[in-house]
Amino acid sequence: MWTDDGKVINIDPQPLNRATPEGICLKGLSYVERVNSPERILHPLKKINGDFIQISWEEALTEISEKLGYYKKNFSPQSVLFYYASGMSGLLNSVSINFWRMYGGATTVYGNLCWPAGLEASRLTFGENKHNVPWDLENAKLIVVWGKNPAESNIQQMIPIEKAQSKGAKLIYIDPRRTASSERADLLIQPAPGTDGILALAVAKILIENNQVDHEFIDKYVLGFDAFKESVLKIDIEEASKECGVSIEFIQKLAQNIGTIKPMTLIPGYGMQRYTNGGQTTRCLMALSIITGNIGKSGACWHYADLQSDIFSNVKEPLNYFPPEKPDGIFRREIATARLGEDMLGLSNPELKMAWVERGNPVTQNPDSNKVKEAFRKLEFSVVVEQFMTDTAREADIILPAKTMFEQSDIISSYWNPYVQLRQKVIEPMGEIKPETEIYYLLAKKMGFDDSEIVKNIPYPSDEAIENWLSEKLKPFPSITLEKLKLGPILTPSLQEIAFSDYIFKTPSGKIELYSETAQTNWGVNPLPSYEKTVEGKQNSDQKYPFNLMSPNTKNRIHSQFGNLESIKAIDPEPFATINSGDAFKKGIQNNDRIRVFNDRGELTIKARTDASLRPGNIVIINGYWHQEGSCPNSLSKGRETDMGHGSAFHDNRVDYEKL
Repeated sequence: MWTDDGKVINIDPQPLNRATPEGICLKGLSYVERVNSPERILHPLKKINGDFIQISWEEALTEISEKLGYYKKNFSPQSVLFYYASGMSGLLNSVSINFWRMYGGATTVYGNLCWPAGLEASRLTFGENKHNVPWDLENAKLIVVWGKNPAESNIQQMIPIEKAQSKGAKLIYIDPRRTASSERADLLIQPAPGTDGILALAVAKILIENNQVDHEFIDKYVLGFDAFKESVLKIDIEEASKECGVSIEFIQKLAQNIGTIKPMTLIPGYGMQRYTNGGQTTRCLMALSIITGNIGKSGACWHYADLQSDIFSNVKEPLNYFPPEKPDGIFRREIATARLGEDMLGLSNPELKMAWVERGNPVTQNPDSNKVKEAFRKLEFSVVVEQFMTDTAREADIILPAKTMFEQSDIISSYWNPYVQLRQKVIEPMGEIKPETEIYYLLAKKMGFDDSEIVKNIPYPSDEAIENWLSEKLKPFPSITLEKLKLGPILTPSLQEIAFSDYIFKTPSGKIELYSETAQTNWGVNPLPSYEKTVEGKQNSDQKYPFNLMSPNTKNRIHSQFGNLESIKAIDPEPFATINSGDAFKKGIQNNDRIRVFNDRGELTIKARTDASLRPGNIVIINGYWHQEGSCPNSLSKGRETDMGHGSAFHDNRVDYEKL
């Protein structure tokens, strides 16, 4: 990190992190512009007659504390919504939870918008979420990238993939889209969205029929193979081919590669688990790794998530910070993040009166965003802690300026590599910005919380106090100290470079569970991996809404972040929708025409890009476009949960479009 005169001027890669050995991605480089952007919110703002006016911190905290006190006294703490997302990770995030615990609870959200269906499917099957270290990927002989575009979403992962290819490894790419990643593949397969599960089960049937499964591995380490075998042998390959839109020839090619080339690493993306069948789809895919014995070996793993570095387990479940329910009533109330707008509007006894939002932009990023906006506008008062004037910030009554990661030290882990890292403060907060920990400290004081409780739960607002607080959190891990972290990232204690190489699985049976009673008990799904049609799934073209809308990520944004920066606008100047060229021709649409995309939930206008390589019947609008841009894809999505994990079924979304 390079600074000059109190400003960040350049960012270099961390040479001691083996998972990120080469250059920084575009988003990482653009942090220099982001932290110095003239559009950053630098002062507290209050909405007066529809306009935001700068106010002092004293005014802001006084009004907020008065509102919190009023709503707690007259309606209970549950009349206040505390909403947070994943905008900035770190140990210090627990301070937010501590404040709301001291307040007496609040209405909170459960679930996650990102990847929980896949996480839960993996946990049910293996007992925990981990995979081989990223650099082991170069030892694979077969790499199957299924529903992921690492050339854009994880450029560091492409390095070991390309190294493996240079050693002769084969790359298979499976996705309804043709992407930068698919251009490197030896085989491209394009299934219909939401049908990946039946494709995987058809492959499993062929593997079993051809005796291309690892019987020794299965006998030792797998529960439920016989029941799984009985189930998949009933699948009609011809019917499966029709359902997923992949020819029998290509299904057989996929099976032949998986059945004969070892070791294999299967890298699934997050998109396929963002359907109503997402968890079961994930289980169907991982079954291919399991029955071929591609678990616990170098070059062979289920490469979904690695939470080995997430050693601060009490931070994983933030609701644990709340005290238990009081004998005289509910002390904590939860609503689904996937149904945020609907649930907010439906609450009673008490109704929501106020919201506090941090680390997120729910008016843009949560499903059915028109309903989310309606719910926020129904509130009497809302506070948003934010760096920029996002769609959610625009709905606030008071905006508090938020720090960037350069303006306060914190300790972070990863969901992809095995390092614990110190994110060191390098500049002072700009303008009048205060870190969230300081905001909560001052607000707790303003509200008259007990000083002894404040000292225990919120660090004093100084760099020294923050470091002392972080050091205290590190005490259970003697091999990790703040001083060591200042020298560079540290591999997590008890790291398994080859995940499950000890063949210890923290499931009820102690084995890999193809058959999971827990899945059936907890989520009401088939205990075996099975294919279920999605709620808005594949339909004929004569249906009311004949096109499936996908909203993937792009190399230019992290969800709704970065799109407002000039450097990003220079290469990605305006929103666009990608549509199949044949579909466009039928509707009289040409490249760069403006189109209206719509369904019963909403509509948007956007520029069309035609693409012959996109599977017909689909439309792609990048995740993260703001309402201010007129093209937010979540104005079309439904607030609907996945089959397990309390995820959000964003991609289970049918639309139509027309030329303007």
